[in-house]
Amino acid sequence: MGRKISRRSFLKNSAIAMGTVAMCDFIAIGNAVSAEIEQKDSGKGNILVTYFSHSGNTRFMAEQIHEQVGGYIVEIKTVNPYPVDYDTVVDQAKSEQKKNYRPQLTTKVHNLESYDVIFIGYPNWWGTLPMALFTYFEENDFSKKILVPFCTHEGSFLGRSVTDLKTLNPKATVLDGLAIQGKSVKSKSAREDIIDWLTKLKITKGKQR
Repeated sequence: MGRKISRRSFLKNSAIAMGTVAMCDFIAIGNAVSAEIEQKDSGKGNILVTYFSHSGNTRFMAEQIHEQVGGYIVEIKTVNPYPVDYDTVVDQAKSEQKKNYRPQLTTKVHNLESYDVIFIGYPNWWGTLPMALFTYFEENDFSKKILVPFCTHEGSFLGRSVTDLKTLNPKATVLDGLAIQGKSVKSKSAREDIIDWLTKLKITKGKQR
């Protein structure tokens, strides 16, 4: 049946085994704590990426930027969603702009004062920001913040959106923006443009200008 094991050997081997198990548990707990800290830290920072998207193009661009700079990312949404049909939403956007309408938002950004750099993403609608962004800026105080605009477009680039952004936020610093055509937003060249733009602005993950 096998050789006999003395009581001393048994106790010694048991102690070693228990120590090994305890050490493994300690390592596992340590790794779990490290992962938790890493997860929290990756979300803290002083950078916020906010965006409004209709077709998903601006959302994709925002996610690419967030991947490069880290921080938090928040989508700006309206209480009443916009129509899916392109022509219908174009007409509605024009009507809202003409009436200077302010769509009601479901999005609330908490602890806005803790962010220094805030990226602002949007589709260019009729040459400027969607009216939902006008609501967003009027409901929040961006004084002394660094605002970084980016947009998707179908030929009008940033239009007058940066001018309107500055008018809405006279006490903020507005950096150079980036515009990428909607149909090209998922291309390799668009990703390279985003990286080049962030490099020129000296904003990278964990760092700012």
